[in-house]
Amino acid sequence: MTMTQIPLSQEMTLHLVGVGVTHSIAYSMHNYIAKSLGLPWTFYSTECPTIEELLQLAKAPTTAGLVVTMPYKNSVMKHLDELDELATIIGACNNIYYKPGSQRLLCGTNTDWRGIKGCLLEKGDESRRPSATSPASALIVGAGGASRAAIYALSAHLNCSTIYILNRDDQEVTGLIHDSRKLPNPPNIIHVKTQKQAQGLPSPYYVVGTVPDFEPKTETEIAVAALLESFLSRPDKGVLLDMCFKPRRTRMIKLGEKLEWPCVEGTHIIGYQIHEQWRLWAGEECVKKLDQKGAWDVLIKAADESKGINF
Repeated sequence: MTMTQIPLSQEMTLHLVGVGVTHSIAYSMHNYIAKSLGLPWTFYSTECPTIEELLQLAKAPTTAGLVVTMPYKNSVMKHLDELDELATIIGACNNIYYKPGSQRLLCGTNTDWRGIKGCLLEKGDESRRPSATSPASALIVGAGGASRAAIYALSAHLNCSTIYILNRDDQEVTGLIHDSRKLPNPPNIIHVKTQKQAQGLPSPYYVVGTVPDFEPKTETEIAVAALLESFLSRPDKGVLLDMCFKPRRTRMIKLGEKLEWPCVEGTHIIGYQIHEQWRLWAGEECVKKLDQKGAWDVLIKAADESKGINF
């Protein structure tokens, strides 16, 4: 990818953009990184109720980059000047950076998959972990933008050739399956809707949650929750990651721990994306000085102290 040529001595801003981002713990970590790199840049969590407000911020000359979250990971893509190969084949964009040239082009990529991969490799029995010679199944809850990054990480980097989807909306899953066909080696995606169907499927090694932590209320939401518990209740345990971290200990994490699954909280996803995000925003040379351990320490401290996610 082409690196940015933003003047590093210029005061700039970075933003996490989406709806419901005020609880974010990322800003302290990013501001620590900017200071450690000697950049006069400041990171903000910025509510964008509409896509138009997001784009206005992206086009501001003082913006150095954006982290895109729900609900814009899919919808922002058609508004950007360029999408790299990752954003295109994954079908979701969570990072906006700027390509140098006479015009300031808005470029989109996806770094979420790096966070998912890193988290899922944190725990688990190495002797049972899926490999190229012994692929396995995985399970994803949800079919939005984050699920697309999860499918890419699981199929392209974690040897999961079959992926089960639990989701309340059939049309969303149809769109997810359509998008997954862009992958170099598309996995077999199965929308699991009934207990009988689930009983005929092998146990998943990886489980990834990609939806907000809401109490299931509708008939389809309750069915999804029951299917998840059914899969987690099996004797075979792999690794469970819930990408949601508001609250930090989600219903899925609590259920997974209760049923003796090794669990990884969603806050860690942020840490595994640090290097690539800053490489795109500040450039290859600048990012060589990045204090990765210090940034992780600030991130975990922010997670521990945050009243917005610890409840």
